[in-house]
Amino acid sequence: MLRNVAAVLLDGVNPFELGVVCEVFGIDRSDDGLPVYDFAVASAGGPTVRSAAGFAMQVEHGLERLEAADLIAVPAGASYASREFPPELLDALRRGVDRGARVLSVCSGVFVLAAAGLLDGRRVTAHWKHAQVLTSRYPHLTMEEDVLCVDEDPVITSAGTAAGIDACLHLVRKEQGPEVANRIARRMVVPPHRDGGQAQYIERPLPPPGGDTVSGVLVWMERHLGEETTVEQLAARAHMSPRTFARRFQQETGTTPYRWILRQRVLLAQELLEATDETVDAIAGRTGFGNAAALRHHFVRAVGATPQAYRRTFRGPEAA
Repeated sequence: MLRNVAAVLLDGVNPFELGVVCEVFGIDRSDDGLPVYDFAVASAGGPTVRSAAGFAMQVEHGLERLEAADLIAVPAGASYASREFPPELLDALRRGVDRGARVLSVCSGVFVLAAAGLLDGRRVTAHWKHAQVLTSRYPHLTMEEDVLCVDEDPVITSAGTAAGIDACLHLVRKEQGPEVANRIARRMVVPPHRDGGQAQYIERPLPPPGGDTVSGVLVWMERHLGEETTVEQLAARAHMSPRTFARRFQQETGTTPYRWILRQRVLLAQELLEATDETVDAIAGRTGFGNAAALRHHFVRAVGATPQAYRRTFRGPEAA
């Protein structure tokens, strides 16, 4: 049962990600008949913790507070992707899992769980900007790069910033049912349920710089997304046989030419939905999908929302 929750802080903690955990678990909503959690903040260092925003917080509890927690939450913080963490914190997290507690990370808090060895053999997620560093440093985890949160009980990981809300509400829904989670969400004025498998909103990456054998072709592909292209044509541009090109492309990008183009077309469609008033049909033509039905099909599969719903998210209902 989820009753006792502790958020553990290090110097450089991000205030928003800490606030997410405090908002879901640290507010008394008993006037609405909602559960009250025994919530506390614990420091992994001294009693004074400096935030990434430059202000200091006085924290009453140390790591001993984690010993009673049913859930230990690790909010994001500055430089978590590159720093070392106190061994006593990592030991406390491992002890928590060993005795049956859950651990939850928000964004770069995932690096703390990874350093404790809690992610080996598990599926995880993180902010898309951290995905490559995380997988290179910790090769024994499986990265789900495109989703909002992953529940590999007793380890829950979430992507950037507001995805921590989704992870926390997911856990409330799992433990106390959808009615409780939905009522907390209404009090917070957030969507009551975004599926954890919904895609992150990811910037469209530019092709990698020169220095590999397919980089020039990637640049051309990125500039001609609206055109029909075959592997044979791409291979000719790279001065390779189709088989050699397909193998090299897979080695250097981690995917096939078809999937790369499809993903780039979806990302371009996201940009156009956010930044222009073009119709979905017009965007489908510009991105190479040909018609609105094809765009909708691939967009929903990749993003987890229809093009119109995505536009409403970023520009309001009048834009859609």
